Amino acid sequence: MPEKYDHAGIEEKWRRRWEETRAAYVDTVAPGDKFYMLNMFPYPSASRLHVGHGRNYILGDALYRYARMRGRRVLNPMGWDAFGLPAENAAIASGTPPREYTLANIARMKEQLRLLGLLYDWSREIASCDPEYYRWNQWLFLRMWERGLAYRKQAPVNWCPGCRTVLANEQVVDGCCERSGDPVEIRDLTQWFFRITDYAERLLDGLDALPHWSERVKTMQRNWIGRSEGAEIRFAVEGFGEPVTVFTTRPDTLFGATFLALAPEHPLAAEIARRSGGGEAQRFIDRVRQESRLEREAETAPKEGFDTGAAAIHPGTGERIAVWLANFVLPEYGTGAIMGVPAHDQRDFEFARKYRLPIRPVYRTDAGDVDADAMTESIPHGGVLVSSGELDGAPEGPEAIARAIAWLEARGVGQGKVGYRLRDWLISRQRYWGTPIPAVHCPGCGVVPVPDRDLPVLLPRDVAFLGAEGNPLEQSESFVAVACPSCGGPGRRETDTMDTFVDSSWYYLRFLSPHDGDRMVDAAKARRWMPVDQYIGGIEHAILHLLYARFICRVLKDLGLVDLEEPFDRLFNQGMITRRNPASGKVEKMSKSRGNTVSPDELIERYGADTVRLYTLFIGPPEKESEWSEEGVVGAYRFLNRVNDLAERVTALPAAGAPSDAGLQAATPLARLEHQTVRRVTEDAERFHFHTAAAALMEFQRGIGDALDTGAETNAAIARATRTLLCLLHPIAPHLAEEWWERLGGRPSLLSVAWPIFDPGLATSPRVTLVVQVNGRVRGKLDLERGALEAEAIDRARTDDRIRPWVEGKHITRAVYVPDRLLNLVVK
Repeated sequence: MPEKYDHAGIEEKWRRRWEETRAAYVDTVAPGDKFYMLNMFPYPSASRLHVGHGRNYILGDALYRYARMRGRRVLNPMGWDAFGLPAENAAIASGTPPREYTLANIARMKEQLRLLGLLYDWSREIASCDPEYYRWNQWLFLRMWERGLAYRKQAPVNWCPGCRTVLANEQVVDGCCERSGDPVEIRDLTQWFFRITDYAERLLDGLDALPHWSERVKTMQRNWIGRSEGAEIRFAVEGFGEPVTVFTTRPDTLFGATFLALAPEHPLAAEIARRSGGGEAQRFIDRVRQESRLEREAETAPKEGFDTGAAAIHPGTGERIAVWLANFVLPEYGTGAIMGVPAHDQRDFEFARKYRLPIRPVYRTDAGDVDADAMTESIPHGGVLVSSGELDGAPEGPEAIARAIAWLEARGVGQGKVGYRLRDWLISRQRYWGTPIPAVHCPGCGVVPVPDRDLPVLLPRDVAFLGAEGNPLEQSESFVAVACPSCGGPGRRETDTMDTFVDSSWYYLRFLSPHDGDRMVDAAKARRWMPVDQYIGGIEHAILHLLYARFICRVLKDLGLVDLEEPFDRLFNQGMITRRNPASGKVEKMSKSRGNTVSPDELIERYGADTVRLYTLFIGPPEKESEWSEEGVVGAYRFLNRVNDLAERVTALPAAGAPSDAGLQAATPLARLEHQTVRRVTEDAERFHFHTAAAALMEFQRGIGDALDTGAETNAAIARATRTLLCLLHPIAPHLAEEWWERLGGRPSLLSVAWPIFDPGLATSPRVTLVVQVNGRVRGKLDLERGALEAEAIDRARTDDRIRPWVEGKHITRAVYVPDRLLNLVVK
């Protein structure tokens, strides 16, 4: 389609204007109606954004401009989630150091954001790879270490023997390293953790105080935390000192336990294998540990076990029960050990049937006692307890569980316990490109914290990335060799770096004082601006990122740095943009790996940033998945050309003049359309539905054009309506709107112009469309005055050409009339 207006010139003019006037700068100490909005900051893992990424940021900019015009003092910063594995892989592949690779990507992506006309307060820009930022990651780590919230323990990790390094889960493809193709091993390494489980109940309770979060996200978080009430029960194991503790939500079924099952990762499993000289036990452990957690958790997965030959003592009966290793028992759940109750748990039932273990029902159903030999599946629910000693006769449910817990506690073999699915946060990464963990290993003093005065611990520059040397930091003698901060003797720096989720767990606070060298958080500014009023980002971050950010905010509150627990008041998760595969016809997620991305750069050059913005917002409800269409882009471009043509014609009108709101508007058709459009667009913007707002603006533009063509309205009314159109269009297509606002005499920038208001009387149409049904089926529609009486509606229906055939010659036995909406005639 030939270019009809100089979008390139107009857009570059306004980008420069906004930059020169620092249009998005906010003085955070100045008074005003604060509104802190934030898009999840991007991860510069690639050199270019595609239009799927852009949806998040374009939506955020539209909301920013709308809030500004509504008189809010809006803080809208931007930064970069700049650490992470892709930069390290790029260094291995190309020889480009991670810092250079990342900063180059940031520069290119920042220019893309600029070309889209996105306004951010760049004076607050942060990058998590900047020592000025990650120094405070280290400072926070030390405070958490002091309070026992940061600690070390052994944990299983994915290990690639070819690369001699630890892999993240996403780097393991079909059990092999994605880079070298070597089979991945599971190894136990000493790792650093944050004790998020101490905050499980607070994190769970806090979800009830977030009315502006979707129930979907809150449910995902509740399920991840996974609170369950039950009991811990201790089973003594013959020949071993420490008892095995199990957690169960059904302590009432204790007397139905016929075996003990351990995860292969359980400490007792390793000891059993050691005592037996390895052999079959060790081979079973090694094999199961290589299986993915998803495989082991799946309900349909085969239940596999190994009889250790050890025996546990049942705390209720004193009898010996077998101790097994089982693939479906996971170390992450409970204690990594379960009591097997096959009569009342389907997973245990399948395991017991396979290995011919005893099945002992302890609930009598309404049909009477249960014959264990005849069972074909477990009976999760029953009637009253039997064969359970002092618990006999207790009805299933809270009473039986309470009595069971009291029984355990009275005998000192267990106690009531609240369990969580949530595990402590493993923050160790055996990587170079991350925040160095501020600890020193000393032969005499142990693990010693780095003093605050020595922060930040900087990443070294003398590191080679060869792809097969393990953690690159271990190869940097200048980094590793250091004096012990405690005794001054030779020590060795910790070479693990922090999980990148640490960077994003508090960045929303750093935007308030990004260059403060004396403190992590400015408490006064946090009181003024927190919580974030509107947070926008993808649903893929609904669990871990949001959970970790909520956790760290609580830690900072406990440290006295902030006075709130929830960092984000309102949360909006935008949907993905998809694209149809021309070969298969399937609709697929846009991704670089699929080669189906659309670059905004080419579209901006051809059609302009406003077209890309308009179509991205118009494509569909922002919370839904939407399919990209080249034809839709052209359609958006045509609409902007129509707006441009309309504005050109209006400038030539004798009475176009500067905007004026003096006097009341007459209730002309154009005035009604104007106020109806203001109402529609305002309501749509409040709920982020810019797709329907854009549709309303298209109708409004046509209405103004029709009035101009027919001469049915005064020049002043047409000019006023056009200026209103430009105001409403500004959040969506700001460059074109600003240009014509200025040419029509508008001052100042639309960013400082008040959002149009509507007259409810004019915004309400004097006429309505009444749907008419006959015997429940739609037979026509009537155009009536608003508030028409039922008798008038029936008379009009009798004479309407489309409806008359269905009622003519028939008796109306009943009429159901909903004024201004529906008339249903029941006829015989």
